[in-house]
Amino acid sequence: RRIPPSAQRNADPILQILQSLGLHGTLLELASGSGLHAAHMAPVLGVTWQPTDVDPTNLPSIRAWAATAPNILPPILLDATKPGWSKTTGPHNAILLVNLLHLIPEPAAATLLAELPHALTPDGTACLYGPFLRNGQPTSPGDAAFDASLRAQNPEIGYKDLSWVAAQLTQSGLTTQITPMPANNLMLVSRHSNS
Repeated sequence: RRIPPSAQRNADPILQILQSLGLHGTLLELASGSGLHAAHMAPVLGVTWQPTDVDPTNLPSIRAWAATAPNILPPILLDATKPGWSKTTGPHNAILLVNLLHLIPEPAAATLLAELPHALTPDGTACLYGPFLRNGQPTSPGDAAFDASLRAQNPEIGYKDLSWVAAQLTQSGLTTQITPMPANNLMLVSRHSNS
C-alpha cells in the first residue's frame, strides 16, 4: 500500500467536495495511482468505487488499499486517453480524476474530456481536480517551477489552461462549476447540460 504525500494532503479537501455533491451509485476513478483515495473516500461516500489505472504496476497497491473497504471493486486497467474508452466501462453516476491532466499531452487530455459525458449516466457528475494555468499563466512560483520541470521532461505535457479545459467540457455538452482548492488547485464539477 503506497502512501504518496500529495495524495495524503489532498484527500480530505477532495472528500469534502464529493460529500457536498450527494453522490450515489457507482464512481469511476480514473488514474487511481496508489489507491489511497479510494480507501479514504469510498467508505465515507458509500458509493460503489471502481478504481482504474493505465499502469499495471499500480494495481497491487490499489488492490491492497481496496481490501480495506467492501465497496471498492477490484481495479481494472483503463487508458482514458484512448478514443472509445467510455464504451468499455459504465455508464457511471460519478467520475473522479485527480492530478492527471498536467501529466498527459493536450491531445490525450482532449480525448479524455470528450469521452467523459459518454461514461456518465444522464444525471452523472464528473469531478476533475488539479492545478491549472489561468490566462496562460501559473498562479504561484511553485506552480511555475513544477510546470517548467514537467515541460523540461516532456515538452508535450504540463499545466493545461483553465479556459481550454472548460471549453473542452462545454463542447462535450457538460456545464462546469469551478471551486478553488488548497495549494492553488481547482475542482471542476461537470454535469450534462440538460440535467
